[in-house]
Amino acid sequence: MFRKRKHQENGPEDWENPVYDRDDVDFGQEEERSRYISNCLEQMGEATKEIGLLTGEYSLITSYLTDMEEIEALPETEREGLNSIAGRVVALEQESKRYRGRKNRMKDADYYRLREHEGEIAEGIAKLKECEEYGGKVKQDLRRLDRERHAYEYRREELNVLMDNLRGMTLIFVTAFILCMLMLVILQFVFHMDTRIGYLLAVAAVALAVTVTWVKYTDDDRELHQVEIAVNKLILLQNKVKIRYVNNRNLTDYLYMKYGTDSAEALNRLWKQYQREKDERREFAEAEGKAEYYRRQLLNKLSGYRIATPHRWIGQAAALLDRREMVEMRHELISRRQALRKQMDYNHNVADTARKEIMDVAAKYPAYAPEIMEMVARYEDSAY
Repeated sequence: MFRKRKHQENGPEDWENPVYDRDDVDFGQEEERSRYISNCLEQMGEATKEIGLLTGEYSLITSYLTDMEEIEALPETEREGLNSIAGRVVALEQESKRYRGRKNRMKDADYYRLREHEGEIAEGIAKLKECEEYGGKVKQDLRRLDRERHAYEYRREELNVLMDNLRGMTLIFVTAFILCMLMLVILQFVFHMDTRIGYLLAVAAVALAVTVTWVKYTDDDRELHQVEIAVNKLILLQNKVKIRYVNNRNLTDYLYMKYGTDSAEALNRLWKQYQREKDERREFAEAEGKAEYYRRQLLNKLSGYRIATPHRWIGQAAALLDRREMVEMRHELISRRQALRKQMDYNHNVADTARKEIMDVAAKYPAYAPEIMEMVARYEDSAY
């Protein structure tokens, strides 16, 4: 019996979750079995690689949050000294801001954010462009795969109906042949008629009908097998593309959050503005000299505490004085860390689900369990 399944076209909300459909996989065939397990192992490998890339950024943000806790835990006398230096830095920066405010200049928040990431902005713009372009291509691929899968599954349903009809037609032909033969026997023995030609015509007709039906049934069965193989390949390919789609989307969203932008084009415009602003501010170096002295004082003061990244607070001196700004910084860092954790959890889930799928297949088909576990062992050896 062929299993019919109503097709439901996937949308973007379903692209996050890989699909494991063993119904169309013949695990008795080594090639299909190996391809299925290899696909699961590839998903595990890609997810593990992504986790490794995310861990460094996650640790860095955690260190920023730890620094904030360390600063807030300083004794009152130490905090007063730190706030005194920070107050001078903020006052001098405000004075410079009023001076620079004579013209339409870049916002300080944007300037300091880009200065914080200055060494990676060019790479970030290129990465964002790549992510946006790649995301568009992946969406097109997923839509195309959905359409192809829908077409194949629709064809599979058509073939199942055609084959059911052919089986029914064969039954009709055989029944008609039997009835015809009964009639000919009655004509021959009851009415003593010569029915030899009738026998020949009946046999020839049923032979021709059954032959034509069988040839058509065989062709449809062969096509159905090819369609099921194609559907299985599309499912395996969709699983790979879905993981790439989610990781690329999460990375794009994180870069938008990190650089405070909504597109690579907007970040590129801001970056060009920053470069012009940087050149103009260089002219104010003398006026900034005094402020720089207190910035060094602040850096030295912070370096005397258990602060992992004291240089980061040079551009955030106002946050040392205003608790509200400190809260906003913490909220932004927590949001970034949560975004990273979401990506890490997703990839952990992908790896765990793929591994569970392999174990389930091994348990369901114990005859192939040694071969499957050997593939897992080879993958783990190559990974380390």
